[in-house]
Amino acid sequence: MEFKLRPWVYEDAHDIAQAINNPKILNNLRDGIPYPYTKEDGLAFISETLSAPAGSQYSWAVEIEGKAAGSIGIFRQQNIHFRTAELGYYIAEPYWGQGIVSKAVKQACDIVFDTTDIIRIFAEPFAHNLASCRVLEKAGFLREGLLRKNAVKNGAVIDMYMYSILADER
Repeated sequence: MEFKLRPWVYEDAHDIAQAINNPKILNNLRDGIPYPYTKEDGLAFISETLSAPAGSQYSWAVEIEGKAAGSIGIFRQQNIHFRTAELGYYIAEPYWGQGIVSKAVKQACDIVFDTTDIIRIFAEPFAHNLASCRVLEKAGFLREGLLRKNAVKNGAVIDMYMYSILADER
């Protein structure tokens, strides 16, 4: 299935509310995302994304069949880590298992590496989220290690993996 990465527009608010308003997605993301997720939440997210300081984040809608079906964001770190960025992503459940996210993640990382001074992009999926780990591996990320008891999600203490890709390893 074809997809494209594109900048967010306010008209995406309804689409992303439909995509992310799913406990199967939210259970694999960090806390702080409302549930149920409304169009107003989508508008707030898009507004925050569009008003972020230049160079602090790189964020795209994953468009499929004319709709914003998912999100990819790469967030620059600070202080001594200013040339490192963290990756986050999700896609609506109907598009799971089709290889879309791996291709979109690779494309997003290539854009950031080719247009910025970032040298390392990392992701920290929950260790039990094997599909997300596979996305990263297919996109060229290497698993660096296990972060033991690294988070509390839905009341459970869980492990996470550390994955990364370097600009000069692509």
